[in-house]
Amino acid sequence: MKKTNLILILSLMFSTAIFAQKTFSLSSNDLGGEATKTQEFNGFGCSGDNQSPQLFWENAPEGTKSFAITMYDPDAPTGSGFWHWVVFDIPANVNELATNAGNVELNLIPKGAIQSITDHGIKGFGGPCPPKGHGIHQYIITVHALKTDKLGLDENINPAIVGFNLWNQTLAKASIVAYYKREK
Repeated sequence: MKKTNLILILSLMFSTAIFAQKTFSLSSNDLGGEATKTQEFNGFGCSGDNQSPQLFWENAPEGTKSFAITMYDPDAPTGSGFWHWVVFDIPANVNELATNAGNVELNLIPKGAIQSITDHGIKGFGGPCPPKGHGIHQYIITVHALKTDKLGLDENINPAIVGFNLWNQTLAKASIVAYYKREK
């Protein structure tokens, strides 16, 4: 009986290892479960460093021709959320963005990628800055694996139009969520 159980356990472990699939995933060396003053916006009453986090993705699906990155706050008191970062036309051979790549003046974004307008009214990264006393907000950073190499949009396009085009061209998505709260 013990020998049968051992064989069954070993068989299950072996089959799990063989059939486990690697999934499309996103991670960050800079960002854990909570955003910090490093990511916080510098404006709208916030005084953070406004640095976009380092991001790394792997196991994109077959047929991926480019990537896009978005950062969205569904808890913003706007009725439609708040777009903090929109990057698209990232070449398919890229799988990482450096810390502060969202600063358009530093030119750290991969060649050919476009950072368009956010709901802050700026191009590039606009970090968390929830209203004082509004509680904890979630910031969803998503990498989109796209079935097109270019969206055909420019840097002056608004996030809603980019979102519509992403919806139509996305093969797969991977996200990380960070939370942030401003004290009173």
